[in-house]
Amino acid sequence: MKITSSRWAKSVALITLVATVSSCGLPRSGPNKREIYSSSIQQQGDAFVISVNDRVTRATAVTPSLGFSDAFKNARLVGSDTIRPGDRLGLSFWENVDDGILTTAGVPASLEEVQVDSAGFIFVPYAGRIRAADNTPEALRRLITSKLDTQTPDPQVMVRRLAGDGATVSIVGGVAGQGVYPIERPTRTLSSMLARAGGIAIQPEIALIKVSRGDVMGQIWFEDLYSNPELDIALRPGDRILVEQDTRSFTALGATGAQSRVNFQRQNMSAIEAIAQVGGLQSGIADPTGVFVFRNEPAEIANIVLGRDDLVGAQRVIYVLDLTEPSGMFMARDFSIRDGDTVYVTEAPFVQWSKTLGSITGSLTAVESVSSLAEN
Repeated sequence: MKITSSRWAKSVALITLVATVSSCGLPRSGPNKREIYSSSIQQQGDAFVISVNDRVTRATAVTPSLGFSDAFKNARLVGSDTIRPGDRLGLSFWENVDDGILTTAGVPASLEEVQVDSAGFIFVPYAGRIRAADNTPEALRRLITSKLDTQTPDPQVMVRRLAGDGATVSIVGGVAGQGVYPIERPTRTLSSMLARAGGIAIQPEIALIKVSRGDVMGQIWFEDLYSNPELDIALRPGDRILVEQDTRSFTALGATGAQSRVNFQRQNMSAIEAIAQVGGLQSGIADPTGVFVFRNEPAEIANIVLGRDDLVGAQRVIYVLDLTEPSGMFMARDFSIRDGDTVYVTEAPFVQWSKTLGSITGSLTAVESVSSLAEN
């Protein structure tokens, strides 16, 4: 009687287990290939599923458009000797008399830290209020001399332009020394001013430099600044320079070495580089024929890729890479990953089968234990 009951219990447990495993989904990292393909528009889904080839890689090879406008590139160097409102000046005077209006015999009089006011003027005793802005130190010297010449014979004047806030730029972000810096003779260009601020303090390969001038803004890659001399623009008073790290990223999911949001480490990122950056494919479970890139593709690109002209607005597109094909690695190397992409690697079919068998055999072991207890 005990043996019959035991067999009956095992049979019932096995039937129930198989039915349960068949009806319930086993744990997994995401959809399989069949489910992704079934979501295509060709099968009444809501996304275009496209296999990557040479034509697709060319059509989707879109990189951020960076650079400076002609207004930036054609601007001439600022005259380092031109006096501006806010500058500080040093003035020295000599007079050719024993008892002068400003000095005594052979002893000069000095006015240090004379600041040019917001209207561009300074005040010099016995010479009055004189316009200094837009003049060079030499031109201002002659102007002051002509004013004092009526007060004392043969006056000698020396004018020195000191570093002031009349011609400055601000630098913030990923530099060694953030702050406000004067435009001087050695720092009249973008590269020299960055050097004055201590250089780049973030990864150079993904450093972006933004320059704002009034309501106009331009941005370039830091590496391009030295490979393209025309990008080393002349600075203007009031320029704002921001150095920041590239904020583009993609998301890696599925059977990869790491499932996370990943920042770009290069200006241009290929699919093979993106996979390598997250640790590659998991050799034990990944399906190399099922590497997918999910993207909202602009209509102009989607129309080219699909050979159409009727699509309007961003389109959901799923690009498929098969790394087992003879040219699969080349396609993955040439296919560009863009900001916001999701890179998903499916599990190999045998993985689900192994999970199913593991669930069944593991549960049968439990049934055996229950049956043994029942027999005892």
